[in-house]
This record gives sequence, structure tokens and C-alpha cells, in this order.
Amino acid sequence: MSSHMLELQNVHSFYGHIHALKGVSLHVDQGEIVTLIGSNGAGKSTTIRTISGLLHPRRGTVTLEGQSIGGLPAHQVAGLGVGQAPEGRWIFPKLTVAENLEMGAFSRKDSDGIQDDREYAFSLFPRLKERVNQQGGTLSGGEQQMLAIGRALMARPRLLLLDEPSMGLAPMLVELIFETVANINRQGMTILLVEQNALMALQVAHRGYVLQTGEIVLGGDAKELQTNEQVRKAYLGEE
Repeated sequence: MSSHMLELQNVHSFYGHIHALKGVSLHVDQGEIVTLIGSNGAGKSTTIRTISGLLHPRRGTVTLEGQSIGGLPAHQVAGLGVGQAPEGRWIFPKLTVAENLEMGAFSRKDSDGIQDDREYAFSLFPRLKERVNQQGGTLSGGEQQMLAIGRALMARPRLLLLDEPSMGLAPMLVELIFETVANINRQGMTILLVEQNALMALQVAHRGYVLQTGEIVLGGDAKELQTNEQVRKAYLGEE
């Protein structure tokens, strides 16, 4: 019986004929931030899609708190407590900020709790509160990212998957997003963070894995990975 909140064992995933994940094994424990770093096309988003049920592994297992979720459709995986702020900030452009947040809680019936969580999202991202009645499509990229994370939190997930939260954002906003990720984690949220910005990711994470062409080539304590020569050369831009 696995004691890990999330565990992937020898997972192989395909896009058509492309063998995107070649035996990926990793785990995330309750209360951790674990980051998955790697260059473009390494399989980071494929890993997230395989966990969230958008892709089903051809071989290997994905388990959430000991329950196999590898063949379940995405809505069932979400129903088990896996929340996701997907790459590209999939928000509803025609809906207001408030309506977008409500969409995150659509499977819930506890209106008091939903109200509390909305206030929690606004406390994390005061900018969203200022724009509560604005359409999502009129927000800046950074605000849309905040909204995507806020919406994922509205489902009260047990595990939050963040796919490239810093993508396309100005450096100041990148810092704000990562500070918020650390803050959400301090409140008890378990997070799997997929990120191109390896330096920032390793600064907030407890542990990390390095993915290269669909395989995990390194894994360990985030501080150790920051000082690892291979990581520094490949991902932290050092000669």
C-alpha cells in the first residue's frame, strides 16, 4: 500500500505514435511542493495530462492515495480531488472573474464554504477582487494566471497541479506567482509544479525531478538539485 499522495510507477504515455513518457516514476507526499523541470518537449505537460486523466498511460500505474486513477476520465480524477491550473491559463473569457471562480466550485453544494474560498482567493490575489465584475478575457496575462489558480483552488483539491504558471509573465509577476504558490502550500496544499523556470521552481519546491525526453534523469532534494552541476549547466543557464 503506497503511503504517497500521488505516485507514478513506470508510466508510458503516447501521443498517437509518439512515445512521450518512457517509464516515468515519481511521487508526491502530503504537504509537499514537488517540481518537475526540463526543457520544452521533455514530457512535462504530458505528465500532467496523464495524471489529470486527459491522457491514459499505455503502461504503468498512476495512484492517488493508493487508488488507481490511470484509466479514469478527467472529470472523475477531478472529482477525487486533483485540481489543475492548466498551461495557457484556460479561463472563460466571456465570464466575469466572479463567475470564473464559481465555475471552479461547480461540483460543490456548500454555499458558505464556497463564499469562504472565494474570499481566500481574493486574499491571495487582491487584484482579482478589484476586477471581480470584469470579463476574464479583459484581464492581463498575470491576472488570468491568478484567476486560473484561484479557480483551481475553488474546488478544494487535495492535490494541485500547476502547469507552467510563470509562462509568458513579467519577472515581477513571476515572483508574485511563486510567492503565492509557497503561501498556498503553507496553508497545507500539496502541489506538483511543472515549470520551465527551473531556478524559481527549485527555490519554492521541497523536491524536484528532472525530465529529459520522457525519462526522469535526476531526482532529489530541491536544494541539492540547485547545486547539481548538470542541472546548473542545463537549466540554470550557467556555463
